[in-house]
Amino acid sequence: MLLTIDVGNTNTVLGIFEKETLIRSWRVKTDPRTTADELWLQYSALVTGYEVAALSICSSVPATLRELRTMIDTYFSDTPVTIVEPGTKTGVQLLVDNPKEIGADRIVNTLAAHTLYGGPAIVVDFGTSTNLDVVSPKGEFLGGALAPGIEISVDALAARAAQLRKVELIRPKNVIGKNTVEALQSGTIYGFAGQVDGLVERITDELAQSYEKAPIVIATGGLAPLIIGVSETIDEHEPDLTLIGLRLIHEKNSH
Repeated sequence: MLLTIDVGNTNTVLGIFEKETLIRSWRVKTDPRTTADELWLQYSALVTGYEVAALSICSSVPATLRELRTMIDTYFSDTPVTIVEPGTKTGVQLLVDNPKEIGADRIVNTLAAHTLYGGPAIVVDFGTSTNLDVVSPKGEFLGGALAPGIEISVDALAARAAQLRKVELIRPKNVIGKNTVEALQSGTIYGFAGQVDGLVERITDELAQSYEKAPIVIATGGLAPLIIGVSETIDEHEPDLTLIGLRLIHEKNSH
């Protein structure tokens, strides 16, 4: 079985694949201070009962990636491992000014989106930041837009405004909030949906100069369920997009 590990700034998502089927996935918090031994204890406890024959990893956190390499050397020295980094075969051409600065997760998502849905496509990844990644009909990464994530924005507002506080992130009954909690929920949920819709529309207008077909818009990431019900532009929701991409990249590098 293949163990896929997507290390994000806030959470780490793990998934177990039996060939092309995702059997089980887990979400744990990311702590850059976690040591290699602690990572092994945590991950091995989660995958107890599954025979891990290979690993595929991408990481947005350099400190955690360093510890993952140590964990692999210590506990998985005889196991085939694919780490998405410069030099790894992905099949994704990066049509940007500096390919080295593109996060591994964005490359992984591009491959998965094109494989599952074709192109052009826009991947909206709701995580620590909200990433909009643009995919050409050929599966090329064209660039995109980055915005502060939902939780970061809520935390910043609560920290900087004396009369405001953190609230549960759920869709309020009305856009016009009748109290502070509802007003914050409305501004957050509908505000971010409007931000995404506006960016998608502008990106679509630019893509129309090069492609006749309108892009398909795919939502992923831990916070996607908050927005997909109110967004007017999101077409598909694939919560396991990055894990699927890690499986695809492992297959490209294991032949």
